[in-house]
Amino acid sequence: MAVRLNPYLNFQDSAREAMEFYQSVFGGELETSTFAEFQMSENPADADKIMHSMLTTDIGLVLMASDIPAAMQGSDPGAGPGATISLSGGPEDDDALRGYWAQLVEGGAVTEPLAVAPWGDAFGMCTDRFGVGWMVNIAGPGAS
Repeated sequence: MAVRLNPYLNFQDSAREAMEFYQSVFGGELETSTFAEFQMSENPADADKIMHSMLTTDIGLVLMASDIPAAMQGSDPGAGPGATISLSGGPEDDDALRGYWAQLVEGGAVTEPLAVAPWGDAFGMCTDRFGVGWMVNIAGPGAS
């Protein structure tokens, strides 16, 4: 049986905005649930925060995220801003991966430009506008 691992990000009050951005980059269907919808917090400040969201894309990426409730603010939320997600594919994915790269760097910062690396693949690193790092690797010609 195959195991599917999906990134889960935590945000300080920007999960909805971040997930809508990722939907604009990767497409797919976005589902969101707030703390109020599930009566999961007595703090009114949490009512409209995202308790759970899931973006399911046509390319097989499932990205999930939530906001950190007020009672946990300041604690280590786990994966979130500062986390890094890697996207990789073969030469046949070149156009798609370069398109994702172009959108992810908008409003963010390029750490390592997407260019041919010493190992022959195109590789780049960036941080998006939400503080999440992305590494993109596109296998070079002749890769299988």
